Amino acid sequence: MKVVILGPAHPLRGGLAAYNERLAQEFIAQGHEVIVYTFSLQYPGFLFPGTTQYSDQHAPTGLNIKIKVNSINPLNWIIVGREIKKLNADLLITRYWLPFMGPCLGTINRIARSNKKTKVISLLDNIIPHEKRPGDNVLTNYFVKSVDGFIAMSQSVLDDLNTFNKTKPRLFNPHPVYDQFGDAVTKEEALKHLGLKTGIPYLLFFGFIRDYKGLDLLLKAMADERIKNSEIKLIVAGEFYSDRKVYDNLIAELQLSDHVIMKTDYIPDNEVRYYFCASDMVVQPYKHATQSGVTQICYHFNRPMLVTNVGGLPEIVPHNVVGYVTQPDPADIAKHIQQFYIERKENVFAENIKTEKKRFSWPALVNNFFTIAGLTK
Repeated sequence: MKVVILGPAHPLRGGLAAYNERLAQEFIAQGHEVIVYTFSLQYPGFLFPGTTQYSDQHAPTGLNIKIKVNSINPLNWIIVGREIKKLNADLLITRYWLPFMGPCLGTINRIARSNKKTKVISLLDNIIPHEKRPGDNVLTNYFVKSVDGFIAMSQSVLDDLNTFNKTKPRLFNPHPVYDQFGDAVTKEEALKHLGLKTGIPYLLFFGFIRDYKGLDLLLKAMADERIKNSEIKLIVAGEFYSDRKVYDNLIAELQLSDHVIMKTDYIPDNEVRYYFCASDMVVQPYKHATQSGVTQICYHFNRPMLVTNVGGLPEIVPHNVVGYVTQPDPADIAKHIQQFYIERKENVFAENIKTEKKRFSWPALVNNFFTIAGLTK
């Protein structure tokens, strides 16, 4: 089959790019021809909250990535759409995560599928955004009408899709395990690499810091006297995409400066394993969510995790099997952190993860794309 993937990829950085590149590699491994169309301009600078949208890493080998899509130029959408149309691809996989992208991606989809051959399947991260803005529904509705079918990585997103369409084919496929960040290292090696003391318990909060991800809830949990009076430390690893002052002020107010290690530059792919392997448990105290790539990095490195009972996270993290599902509440988060250390659950959860992660595979996802498109490999 000839497959086109439309969405972020190198030279852009972040979880969406990493996922799309790994998906392309899986299609290639199964013998399909793959072209990835990524953005020459993804976001205008004033809309981007981080330091840079671009990776300083080498491009992934073996991938045909075309840097052509301009998210704010309608003439570009027509040009790219016609180019993809002429490819006569069997399958166009369009990543959708933000209503802002609806006009661009929806227009390209419409033109590409007008060849009467190409099936357009959208891989949905979100259909209703975490941070809502006026006009979101109009933009998303325009996009939804350009698609033949959908795959979502959480059931909650499929439920949200009903707001816009109830009849087009759809499937739930959990986020596969992120296995492209290298092999695990020992905890001692990881701590040494990060310049951290050994023999101390470490929790990890990982990823871009946005308000909906609940870092404030975790900081308040760390201020629980039983945790505060222990040796437990929290590593915060990820770039701020929201106002840093709010969190710095909270750390000062809660007197946590000796308990929190801030590593808030962007974490490049070749450093990711050290943060996960240094930690005892990874905490995702989200206030709302659909799914998370962080859980799938945990599965790769066999790291226990604590998630909150929001969105699709409980679907991915069986409670008291590979970690904990708590309420998005500091007291409940603190309770389970204490339970984790008191009951010495790290090794038990890590062993369970080795079995549980078998249900999150890239080959299964590739097969589901062909299934939802009505194509036979």
